[in-house]
Amino acid sequence: MTALLELKNLHAYYGKSHVLHGVDLVVNEGEIVSLLGRNGVGRSTTVKAAMGQVDATGSILFKGEEMIGLKAFQIAHKGLGYVPENRDIFPSLTVEQNLILGEKKGRKSRWTLDDMYTMFPRLRERQHTAAGVMSGGEQQMLTLCRTLMGDPDLIMIDEPTEGLAPKIVDLVAEYLNALKNRGISILLVEQKLAIALEISQRVYVMGHGSIVFEGTPADLRANDAIRKEWLEV
Repeated sequence: MTALLELKNLHAYYGKSHVLHGVDLVVNEGEIVSLLGRNGVGRSTTVKAAMGQVDATGSILFKGEEMIGLKAFQIAHKGLGYVPENRDIFPSLTVEQNLILGEKKGRKSRWTLDDMYTMFPRLRERQHTAAGVMSGGEQQMLTLCRTLMGDPDLIMIDEPTEGLAPKIVDLVAEYLNALKNRGISILLVEQKLAIALEISQRVYVMGHGSIVFEGTPADLRANDAIRKEWLEV
């Protein structure tokens, strides 16, 4: 398998606070990889560091090229997409305007507005609606689609099912699989263990800013000690 994203000995900081302690993680082409762990262990910081939003040392290789030192917009133009937990939509703009803002100049996308509306018919219905008045589930769909409009090769998605109704959670899982089938790799930060184990090829478990487990979903299901110590409430 060809490695698309490689984090090597990654350390990250918020001011003087040392949050990540030597994280090693790989996402290969055509893979869904989940990063699991309790709140506050550094999962979101890991993807923010990969996106150039947090001070970091070590190595972040994307398609073999070092990303450390690049700005977030430069990293995005390399083909690394990021769907943040807080969604970061533009509330006063319409759904369609939000989607168009996701396009990257000079990068021909394999995705069109019609693709987005076909995947999520609700967005077609609300294409002329201000994004700020939509439900949380609709905003999650919009954020994912806006990122896709930039034609990333890999998307890092932070807690996409947070606060969503069970039906919408199932829909998100279904479409993440569909993206993988369209050739997009995914690094998924997720607290819902069942979803992560269902759609991932490999999983990492994080604790106290370090990786404490790496393996397949079957490996994690069989490892009671890791689940009890690092995942279960």
